[in-house]
This record gives sequence, structure tokens and C-alpha cells, in this order.
Amino acid sequence: MSRAPEFLPMSDAAVRAVAGANSRHAALIEDAFGVLVETPGGGVSLSGDARARAQAKKAVQAIADRADQGLEIAEADVRVAIGHARSGHGAPGGALPIGRRGQVAPKTATQAEYLQALAADDLVFGLGPAGTGKTFLAVAHGAGLLLRGDVDRLIVSRPAVEAGERLGFLPGDMNEKVDPYMAPVWEALTDILGAEQLRRRREKGEIEVAPIAFLRGRTLSHAFVIVDEAQNASRAQMKMVLTRIGEGSRMAVTGDPTQIDLPNPQDSGLAHAVGLLEGVKGIGVVRFGAEDVVRHPLVERIVRAYDADAAKRGRTV
Repeated sequence: MSRAPEFLPMSDAAVRAVAGANSRHAALIEDAFGVLVETPGGGVSLSGDARARAQAKKAVQAIADRADQGLEIAEADVRVAIGHARSGHGAPGGALPIGRRGQVAPKTATQAEYLQALAADDLVFGLGPAGTGKTFLAVAHGAGLLLRGDVDRLIVSRPAVEAGERLGFLPGDMNEKVDPYMAPVWEALTDILGAEQLRRRREKGEIEVAPIAFLRGRTLSHAFVIVDEAQNASRAQMKMVLTRIGEGSRMAVTGDPTQIDLPNPQDSGLAHAVGLLEGVKGIGVVRFGAEDVVRHPLVERIVRAYDADAAKRGRTV
């Protein structure tokens, strides 16, 4: 097969994204496909056999397309692009125009499916391991609805399992008691909206913290509700929170069924609810896997090792 270099013209921003700091991104592409990646100016040159070049070209073009959209390209994005090029799947689409980030875009096909479900269904379950973006994308979607005026409030809820939900024993007011358990959600909101806008909207009551125990008896109307770490909600809590949905409201329930911290794991309401409700009109279920992990590459390998152990022991998740 021909080994003549193939030159791909592209913008300076795209070339920088493909190369990466200290040529780190280019090195990942070279190692993945056995090609030589060079940036002689005005584009990217690929050298190697025809099949390797064709796969590498898909990854390079996916990275370049994201860069040309003004999106930041991290090492995780490059690894995802490489994975899609290897599998033959197209690059995911469906960017969300949101807040200070400009856009929040899916990085895997499952993330794109998840965003589509959030847009189409009133209740969406996002299931899968840590690092797959299920909470971040739900927060991004909810923030977008709030900014566009499609909902009046964004409500985030999470079981406080470590404190047995006896929040009165913790010092401070309601927010101070709950915030340690909500840190991942606040980090995502700060990243998406910026600290100042988050503070203003929180003070106005447009963004609300509400542990599951405090949702009882309420009807949540014209709101986007996120129930995070839902594997640690009991069956009774899950039924209660799902029936809080009021007029003009939508809900995302996220969790990892393999990471249950309840004293009796069989009491977890997440898998039970999905088993009862999957297939019901207006309800979406999206399952993430190790291939969707977009944190440090080691996280994916850890997840795969635990999945293999679960399969060996005959457990299902």
C-alpha cells in the first residue's frame, strides 16, 4: 500500500489542537494508528499505510472540527476521537449553547444520545460509571433551560447517605449543611455559568439545593430537577422524588448502580425504578459504559477491571 504523506489543510486553531501542547495529542494519534503526524504549516500531514492513514484522518478531522467550533480540546477529547475512528462511529454532535463556556458538546455517541433524550423526554435516567459526564451534561442541559427561560428553577438533589440524612447534626444553615454533598454539582454549575452568575441565581432562588429528604410533600412545577447519586436513594425515596414532578417540569436521575453506599444495597431505588419504568412513554433510559469515560484514561481501565470482576462473579449492573 502507498505510504505517501497525505496533507490535510486546516485552520491554525485546528492544527494547534491536533498537535497539542508539546505535541502530546499528535503523539497519541501516532501511537494509536502507527502513523507519523506532522504540522508543516497550514495543515496536518499524515504518513503511513493507507488504512492507518484513513483511520487517523477520521480522528484528526474530528479534533479539527471541534477546534473550529471554538471548543477546547483536552487529552480526553483526543482519546475519544481515536476511539470513534477505530470503531467506525461518527463523531457525536448536538452541542449545547450555554453560559460562559459558549458550548457544551458531547464527547461520545452515548453522551449525544443522552442529550437527545434530555431534550425529548420529561424523565431521563442516566446510568453508568464515574467520569462519563452523566451529571455534568444534565447540569448543562438544566442550566440551558434556565437561561432560555424554559424553566423557572433548577433544583439539584442528592441523598446525604454519609450523614444518614440527619442534617441537623451538621453545623450551619441549610446550604452549609448540604453543600459538602453537592460539591460535584456546584463545580459543574460554576464551570458552566461562572461563579458570579451562579451566586446571583442562587440568591434569587432560581438555583436551589434540596436534599431528597426535604422534597417530601412538595410539587416541583416549572423546574428542571436533577437527582444525582440516585443509587443511594431508597426505593421509598425514589418513588417520592419521582412523583414530585409538577406542571412544566422535567427531571434527570443519574447514578451508578455499582456504587451503592446504603447499608442494604438491595434497598437501592435506582435499578428498581428503571426496571419498572423503562419503556414507559415520556421516560428515557441511557446507559453509559467504560468507553464513555472522559476523565483520566486510567479511570476507563479501572472501570473495565471492575466490570470484568463483576461479570466473573455473575453479577449484573
